[in-house]
Amino acid sequence: MSEVLEKLFDMTSFGEIYSSPGSLFMIFVAFGFLYLGIQKRYEPLLLVPIAFGILLANFPGGNMNVIPSETVPMIETMTLNQIAKEFGIMNLIYYSLIKTGLLPPLIFMGVGAMTDFGPMLRNLKLAFFGAAAQLGIFSVLIAAVAMGFSIKEAGALGIIGGADGPTAIYTSIILAPHLLGPIAIAAYSYMALVPIIIPLVVKFSISKKELMINMKEQDKLFPPKQTITDIRTAKILFPILLGVIVIILVPTSAPLIGMLLFGNLIKEIGSDTNRLYSAATETIMNTSTIFLGLAVGATMTAATFLNQQTLLIVLGGFIAFCISILGGIMAVKIHNMFSKKKINPLIGATGLSAVPMASRVANDIALKYDSKNHLLQYAMSSNISGVIGSAVAAGVLISLLG
Repeated sequence: MSEVLEKLFDMTSFGEIYSSPGSLFMIFVAFGFLYLGIQKRYEPLLLVPIAFGILLANFPGGNMNVIPSETVPMIETMTLNQIAKEFGIMNLIYYSLIKTGLLPPLIFMGVGAMTDFGPMLRNLKLAFFGAAAQLGIFSVLIAAVAMGFSIKEAGALGIIGGADGPTAIYTSIILAPHLLGPIAIAAYSYMALVPIIIPLVVKFSISKKELMINMKEQDKLFPPKQTITDIRTAKILFPILLGVIVIILVPTSAPLIGMLLFGNLIKEIGSDTNRLYSAATETIMNTSTIFLGLAVGATMTAATFLNQQTLLIVLGGFIAFCISILGGIMAVKIHNMFSKKKINPLIGATGLSAVPMASRVANDIALKYDSKNHLLQYAMSSNISGVIGSAVAAGVLISLLG
């Protein structure tokens, strides 16, 4: 009887979990992410798959963790059938869909199809603050090199400041694939925590007087000199022209910016491409998000996460995030010093790629100080341009460092 009980115990994961406290810690991390995604509703479409991937990967014996190619170099030369048979389905998903760089551009296509560039086209001046918000990327790149990271690792770390998960993953795959797990986790975690991080930075950088600047009142005092008369035509031409210009200047940004703008184009054309739009925003987007989240989460085992380098990545990512928010705010403050028409600095704080969450957070903050101060459409201008800015920044880093 004792032998039977012993075999039953050996069949379970209890013994290995007890001997590997790091795995137990990662399981608690997974539960923490599940709490944020389910209870707090912070980016549940992202955090829930990632958290469940972490959970699956850290139960010993489940064979659901991603094996780094640095640990088993031969895995990159194996066929997909061999990978699935030898290392399990999670490695099949990771090496066929993530490591090849397929899923991030597909997700960008879906993001483009769900994005309305109208607010940005109506307020092109505000779009420049999205560029200022990329300051965190290059600031942390320099700091990361000073801390001992290689230049490629620093570039992959800095891109977290763009607040765009797919961009961070795509850049990491090319520049520092061995850091993909912690960089992806940091990027998505901080995206989910935008409702906490933006108010924190705003509290120490924007005065009450500035928070009460009402953009609609400013438009009445200083009406725009030019308006777009045919917005539909402008929306159709914009992704085509911008795509051509950006890809000529930064060809390495084509996989991300190209798919983003293609997705937006099929949305704006309307009924003639409605089936393509539906596929991009539903079937392709949802499937890609599930596989991306689970596979990225499965890279986060105790062996890859619990080390000094990962902690520095998490810290550096947070700093990059905060600097990006602060960069947009300071750009607005500088503008206000030289312009009669004032802009609420909250618009600069939305220059991140976290669309539309950053804009909603900024709008909520403004309404707390003035119930009539609706900033959402203005903030979206900067917010949407931040998506384009982070993709272009990623292309620049890949071109210079790759």
